Amino acid sequence: MSIFGRNTNSQPKLHYVELGGEGPTLVLLHGVTRCGKDWEPLLPGLIDDWRVVAFDQRGHGGSERADSYLVTDYVDDVVRWIRDELAGPLIVFGHSLGAMVAAAVAAELPHRVRGIVLEDPPFHTMGNRIAGSAWQTQFIGMREAARRGGTVTAIADALADIRIPVNGGGLKRLGELRDRSSLNWSAQCLSQIAPELLTPVIEGRWLDGYDVADILASIHCPTLLLQGDPTAGGALTDADAASAVAALSSCQHVRFSGCGHQLHRDRPQEVLQALRQFTAFHYSINS
Repeated sequence: MSIFGRNTNSQPKLHYVELGGEGPTLVLLHGVTRCGKDWEPLLPGLIDDWRVVAFDQRGHGGSERADSYLVTDYVDDVVRWIRDELAGPLIVFGHSLGAMVAAAVAAELPHRVRGIVLEDPPFHTMGNRIAGSAWQTQFIGMREAARRGGTVTAIADALADIRIPVNGGGLKRLGELRDRSSLNWSAQCLSQIAPELLTPVIEGRWLDGYDVADILASIHCPTLLLQGDPTAGGALTDADAASAVAALSSCQHVRFSGCGHQLHRDRPQEVLQALRQFTAFHYSINS
């Protein structure tokens, strides 16, 4: 367990953990409002074969707060962190926000990143298309719950009461769409975030300076694209997935029918199997 970084607003200290042993390095990047512990369902299947490094992104978990929370800020953190802290080639596995960061890091550090796994990257679903969406409503409710704070139980109760627009019209409580254990975990993570990190997401400016098309076209390492089911809560649309596959020079695309945005938590064994097949096929990225 380590703390790394200079104590400034622009370069916050980042908390991270290292697990596993002598295998190739696998960097895990969590999604917005989560933390490094979000990867726990996958860890038993990873630590025998990988040196796993998972950290809390700025404003999350044990990492320091910052004065800006655009996706490009998170990218800058990870690029600096890899350059300063990690030696040798590595693979980067990111979920949601972490997937968008992983893509940009691969474009920025082509000689270091030998492969990337992009789990349900939202792109403009949480960018310029967020206005009026269920995601925007959810994030507004989550920011309010994080601002009010309180016990994990109180935050989970507040999350359960968020009214989300659903397909076909009408509203449903988030508590009707997620089980209590999922809400409790979300609440535990929310209790450790800077609430204002959600503001640029809600306002539709989260991706300012992040050019999706240019980044994807600049990635030359093998890519595994894991897509949730948009009809079940996945954030990566079929059109965006198709565009990503067309733009990437080497891409394996796996769609998880009936599964929403949290693939690594809801279908951990299937995600691990996809990762094993990907790394076996592109074996050179492990050396």
